[in-house]
Amino acid sequence: MTYQIQTLNNISKIGLDRLTENYNVGDDISAPDAILLRSFKMHDMEIPKTLKAVGRAGAGVNNIPTDKLASMGIPVFNAPGANANAVKELVLAGMLMSCRHLADAWMYTRGLEGDDAELAKLVEAGKKKYAGFELPGRTVGVVGLGAIGRLVANMCVELGMNVIGFDPALTVDGAWQLSSRIVRAQTLDEMLPKMDFITFHVPLIDATRGMLNASNINKMRSGSTVLNMARGGIVDDDAVCSAVDSGHLQSYVTDFPNNRTKQSKKVIGLPHLGASTAEAEDNCAIMVADQVMNFLENGNIVNSVNFPQVVMARGSEHRLIVANANVPNMVGQISTAMASAKLNIHDMINQSRGDIAYTVVDVDSPLPETLLDAICSIDGVKMARAL
Repeated sequence: MTYQIQTLNNISKIGLDRLTENYNVGDDISAPDAILLRSFKMHDMEIPKTLKAVGRAGAGVNNIPTDKLASMGIPVFNAPGANANAVKELVLAGMLMSCRHLADAWMYTRGLEGDDAELAKLVEAGKKKYAGFELPGRTVGVVGLGAIGRLVANMCVELGMNVIGFDPALTVDGAWQLSSRIVRAQTLDEMLPKMDFITFHVPLIDATRGMLNASNINKMRSGSTVLNMARGGIVDDDAVCSAVDSGHLQSYVTDFPNNRTKQSKKVIGLPHLGASTAEAEDNCAIMVADQVMNFLENGNIVNSVNFPQVVMARGSEHRLIVANANVPNMVGQISTAMASAKLNIHDMINQSRGDIAYTVVDVDSPLPETLLDAICSIDGVKMARAL
């Protein structure tokens, strides 16, 4: 079988090269089995009837209708952590640009005129305006301690900074990967008055939209810096820019510039450079290509944002996968249909996530087409496929 893969953005060749000869890849595929993309906005796109999976070569998925796709039985995969080092390094660059006034200093020297002797005098005369401070001993708040936030927090510890982390969803495994010198805050408001820097590393969802806003920004220490390399919308740009313009905040470093941020001289706006390194693009593409391939060929689900994690080693040549509403007696109805088809179950796994449940079943003989029709006719089944 040849799988058809449509690319909606340029995807790293190293990642695409992971796909075997059984995959036909192009941007003009009309009936794709899977879609690979980066920033393309899918919300207004008509979903092809042939589509089985979507792979986002990156972490954020706010450009993808994940709930709609889940209701159609289509998992969405992403690449959490593949770009983490690239973002971590950009956060460090942002802190240095702020505390050492590098952007303003660079613009100052670019505007100097005269011969070398005159320039030397102007440089010496002007440098006092750009005197900054060093990072050791300063306090940074890291909001979100996932793959990126952990790297940022641990890096700041190694730089000699005091680090306070805030993440209500921090897992035990995630906590084990954090330096023991990181202090955990219970609320965002608890950490705001203590920070010289605050950096955000959370997804954009209803609970995180406008986390830093007009109602809590006045709690921040005077002269502190806000960094947002996560997603536009997490920080209320109007509120932060107003605080910068008034002198309450020293600066705002954002990877998501807009017309409001452009109006503020102390805002450092970057053109969404967080994952824009060759290494990050390669890592994201490799990860998501492997995950999509594993799903199409084996039905395994790793790093999906709308389906449960389900991995089962092949115990047979014949495999059935089913996605359905997470309601009682679905597995029983599926098993009954298989028994009616006189199929012997070799191995089976079932997991759920929110409103979606997913089942992988290995059987000892080929799956008849009539079985798939019978399972798809069960109320609540969203997808059934033989592999």
